[in-house]
Amino acid sequence: MRRLLKPLWIVLAAAFLLEAWLWDHGRSLVTWAMRRVPWQRLRAGAKDLIDPLPPEGTLAVFAIPVVLLLPLKVTVVWLVLKGAWVSAMAVLAFAKLIGLGLSAFAFDVCRDKLLELSLFRRVYERTLAARRWAKDLLDPMVEPVRRQIRGRLGWIERGGTGRRFRFIVRLRSKMRREPSSKAA
Repeated sequence: MRRLLKPLWIVLAAAFLLEAWLWDHGRSLVTWAMRRVPWQRLRAGAKDLIDPLPPEGTLAVFAIPVVLLLPLKVTVVWLVLKGAWVSAMAVLAFAKLIGLGLSAFAFDVCRDKLLELSLFRRVYERTLAARRWAKDLLDPMVEPVRRQIRGRLGWIERGGTGRRFRFIVRLRSKMRREPSSKAA
C-alpha cells in the first residue's frame, strides 16, 4: 500500500512546491506592480485600519481576497459550462495572479496579528513544515534533472562553441542572405 501512495505524495509535494514557488516569485511581480502604486502609503493605511482590530477581526480582513475573487471564479465555472475552455483558463490564470497579489498583500499587512491566534500559528508552522517536507521529498528527484538540463544547455555557458550553436549561426546566416538569382 505504501508503494502505491508514494506517487500520490510526490504529486502533492510537487503541487505544494509549485504553489510555494508562485507565492515566492509572485511577490516580486506584485512588488513590481505595486511600484506603480504608492505602496508604502497603501500599506501604512492598511496597517492603520488593521491595528485597532482584534486578531479575529484581522482574520476576517485576511479573508477579503477570497470574497473579492468569488465573481471571477463563478465566471470561470460559467465559461466552462458554455464550453469556452480557453477563456476559462485565461480568467482562471488572471484570478490566480490577482488572488496571489491580494493574498500576499493581506498576509504581509495582517501577519503579526494573525500569528497571535494559536490556531493560525499552528497552521502557519505546519504549512512551513509541509513546505520543507515537500522540498526534501522532491530534491533527490529534481537535482538530477537540473544537472541534465545544465549539461544539455552547457553549450550556451561555454560560449556557444557547441555543434548546436554553430548550426544555429549557419541557419541564421542563410536566412539573412539576399534571395539568389535562381529565385527571381
